[in-house]
Amino acid sequence: MFTQNDLRQFQAKGIDLKVIEQQIENFKTGFPFVELTDAASVNNGIKTFTETEAEKLLHFYDKNYDDYEILKFVPASGAASRMFKTLFEFREKNTSVSETDKLLNADKGFNSVYNFITNIRKFAFFEDLKSVMAANDLDIEACLVQKDYNSIIDYLLNDNGLGYAALPKALLKFHRYDDGARMAMEEHLVEGANYGQNSDGRVSVHFTVSPEHADRFIEEINKVKDKYEELFDVTYELTFSIQKSSTDTIAVDSKNKPFRNEDESIVFRPGGHGALIENLNDREGEIIFIKNIDNIVPDRLKEHTYQYKRIIGGYLIELRDKIFEYLELLEAGNLRDNEVKKILNFAREKLCIHPPADYEEMTAIEKIDFLFNKLNRPIRICGMVKNEGEPGGGPFWIRNTEGEVSLQIVESSQIDLNNAPQKEIFSKSTHFNPVDLVCYVRDYNGEQFDLREFVDPTTGFISSKSKDGRELKAQELPGLWNGAMADWITIFVEVPIITFNPVKTVNDLLRKEHQPE
Repeated sequence: MFTQNDLRQFQAKGIDLKVIEQQIENFKTGFPFVELTDAASVNNGIKTFTETEAEKLLHFYDKNYDDYEILKFVPASGAASRMFKTLFEFREKNTSVSETDKLLNADKGFNSVYNFITNIRKFAFFEDLKSVMAANDLDIEACLVQKDYNSIIDYLLNDNGLGYAALPKALLKFHRYDDGARMAMEEHLVEGANYGQNSDGRVSVHFTVSPEHADRFIEEINKVKDKYEELFDVTYELTFSIQKSSTDTIAVDSKNKPFRNEDESIVFRPGGHGALIENLNDREGEIIFIKNIDNIVPDRLKEHTYQYKRIIGGYLIELRDKIFEYLELLEAGNLRDNEVKKILNFAREKLCIHPPADYEEMTAIEKIDFLFNKLNRPIRICGMVKNEGEPGGGPFWIRNTEGEVSLQIVESSQIDLNNAPQKEIFSKSTHFNPVDLVCYVRDYNGEQFDLREFVDPTTGFISSKSKDGRELKAQELPGLWNGAMADWITIFVEVPIITFNPVKTVNDLLRKEHQPE
């Protein structure tokens, strides 16, 4: 199946032949659906805190955070092009100014375009757009009066203007302030200074970036870094990484044969956000906060985010301390039955770890080994918000192929919705995953875990794509907060809905949460 040129291509990308062969086999067999046993809900896998408990954890974090190396990890390599999908579609159909009203009135799908145009002055990028158009002898106000919406859209999206369609979300201006507008990545610098400081006033922030945007990203962040260092009296330690080519996956045709370019080279595709487990694994942090680039708010609403980041951070430290205490006891051995039962109760009640059906039949040593292995894993606390109709993953109890039941974040594509009982469980979901995580990635001896050892490889995903007019099948790796963290200690905590304000379309920036008061 593979030529010498193919093997050289694999070697250049850093991909082992056995990995390629397994990916081909995945295309042939497909990935199994997960088996849901229940939807996680409050008091059934999702922890809530009373006001008193939350306040206690917040102060606990503030008192103890400087004992740890803190890192803010921001997946920021996604392109912004999907934010402007409707604008692209409108622009393609709208061939002249005279057609504008007719098109907007005839196609209700373009209501969002009308909303965009009529509220254009409310966007943080308006002044930049106005300036770039003026530099090309176009008055944006005149264009609005004349209904020349094409020019406005072109100068927003294309390279002769702001070029927003080709930029990552991180470099788009999201919010307006009296002293100017901020890009999305600037808001993460502000957040980091408020809950991610290390004891020496250092704020470590890591951004994943795409190769084509890396230079521009670093250039833009260096322009604003000093401003926030002075504002918050901190020093930023900024690092960047790109998705490794070794995490790309092979594409195949309908017969599961390698999909080839005209020059006979094999087509590879990015492995999805699950590939970022490699980037995360390379980081030196101890406590790592993970949050998507577009889930941010202006300063006036950030206090809720700061509070809950510190609350779940405090809960992480509290659990970590108890886990390490028990690991040291388990490693020493010679535990009495009541001590083993105490550790089991902690694992079950605090960490949602269910012992296997034959646990009571195990010998004392086997019970100690089981508990040690279950406690000696990376820890993640995942904020969960009440489901208000947002698409995406949610918290569920699942049973794996070995019969173990655990908490997992599951996407709808992983569920067999043609199976009535599974569909019923899915429909009972009450909460949604906003990608709001705090993680502990060192073991009780202070050594970094190899995070790649805790991935469930059976949770990938196959999709249909096209290239050069030909259909192909693509494969995504287990998602970063799905299968890539499947074997972590997982705790779900309910967080306020105000902490979840993603920007998926450009008009999301018109929501009151993204506007000045």
